[in-house]
Amino acid sequence: MKFNFFSNKNIVCIGGGNAMPKVVLRGLKNKNVNLTVVSAVLDSGGSSGKLRKEYDIISPGDVRRAFLELCNLPEEEKKLLDFRFPEGELSSHNLGNLFFAASYLKNKKYRGIFERMNSCLIGNHKILPSTISKSDLVAILENGEEIVGEANIDVPKHNPNLKIKKLFLNPPVGACPQTLRRIKNADIIIIGPGDIFSSLMQVLLVDGMINAIKNSKAKKVYIANLMTKNGESNNFSVKDFVWEIENCLNSKLDYIIYNNNMASKEMVDDYRKENPQFLEMVDFSSLPQDNRYIGSDLLGENGIVHDSEKVAQIILKICKQ
Repeated sequence: MKFNFFSNKNIVCIGGGNAMPKVVLRGLKNKNVNLTVVSAVLDSGGSSGKLRKEYDIISPGDVRRAFLELCNLPEEEKKLLDFRFPEGELSSHNLGNLFFAASYLKNKKYRGIFERMNSCLIGNHKILPSTISKSDLVAILENGEEIVGEANIDVPKHNPNLKIKKLFLNPPVGACPQTLRRIKNADIIIIGPGDIFSSLMQVLLVDGMINAIKNSKAKKVYIANLMTKNGESNNFSVKDFVWEIENCLNSKLDYIIYNNNMASKEMVDDYRKENPQFLEMVDFSSLPQDNRYIGSDLLGENGIVHDSEKVAQIILKICKQ
């Protein structure tokens, strides 16, 4: 049965990391739409990874990022939940992550955590996990080497020039039923932006996710990254990103949103000084003459970041089609 919250469009946003919340959620949260975030929860590094290992919980970091973007809490409380301890035994831990872990340990149930979390969101937006089971993301490189764990793919300790040829979850884990229902009843499914393997694929590879997306009547939209990333998308073009997503889904996307404004070399160099894991701007040349591809200047005023309002306006136009 279709959701009918004031006849708004139901948009499912798939991903994790910082990009999807700061681009898609920030741009759409105050528009006439209902957002459902399907969050990555298999991160193995940083504060999330430590809590996951020590307390056998799903990784809370990406859930926290989505929550802070969509919640109606005062700014001071948001900043407090995003506070990261600088030193001592809690060094690198984030208060929001600790709160999530404590909430789970108290009742050993995720449902209550997400119900309380969603009650604090603006509008009819929801945040759901891709899975509540524990698993590791595994990559097989072109030389046959096996890399285990999202963190080791995200920040490679192996030769980053070796291409990732295969990706899977070990052990296989199933998607949350409520998450699959939201995908089934969506009007639009948005994938990305975000790290192609360590962020997006860890969601898509959860059992049930690909079939739910393929069988949904929703328009499927992919938002391509602005920059290539060391160890994941070296030398990738827009076409390469699209191929990886469509190959994983085993079906075609309806729309691909990509940036067609190349920043200056000076701007790229400055960005790389602050973000050395990113390499070059994504090549958008030699794209097929295909109405699925929507190219636009998506750069923000302050450098190489997606402008959330520009992206939102493109998505809203797709909603009307």
